[in-house]
Amino acid sequence: MRLGEGVEWAIHCCTLLAMLPEGVALPATRLAEYHEVTPSYLAKHLQALREAGIVTSSAGRHGGYRLARDADDITLLDVVLAVEGRQRAFRCTEIRRCGPAAVPEATYPKPCGIAAAMHRAEDAWRAELAATTVADMVGEALRNAHPASVEKGGTWIRSIANARGGTP
Repeated sequence: MRLGEGVEWAIHCCTLLAMLPEGVALPATRLAEYHEVTPSYLAKHLQALREAGIVTSSAGRHGGYRLARDADDITLLDVVLAVEGRQRAFRCTEIRRCGPAAVPEATYPKPCGIAAAMHRAEDAWRAELAATTVADMVGEALRNAHPASVEKGGTWIRSIANARGGTP
């Protein structure tokens, strides 16, 4: 299974938004600047997060994106499904019914054993993502990031908050 880079970008953006001071929002251009990613491509994923109720957006001088819910209430699965869609990663096309060994459709057990195994694996993967929140990612970032990186990120956020009239 391969997830698009938009999933990584969206989780990083949600993690950063979770660390914003109260009353501060970040425009898509600032989020793209922070992560050095393509603004137009990131905006597409932020729109998907907004449609899923993960972030809110507001227009105007102090507008931008904020988390729509508490970081403890947003799971990584929420973010993945918002960006990638709800369909299963594995889609059985029933090729077992083709070729020289094919028999009538009614004789095949349901579901296909391969599909069942793949769905069990995906269910376990989804369960792990559902058990991990954006707040967990904030804690992980604060525990594992180099202190200089944390300080530089904090300085950047405070400068944006000051410039936008928020409380740093």
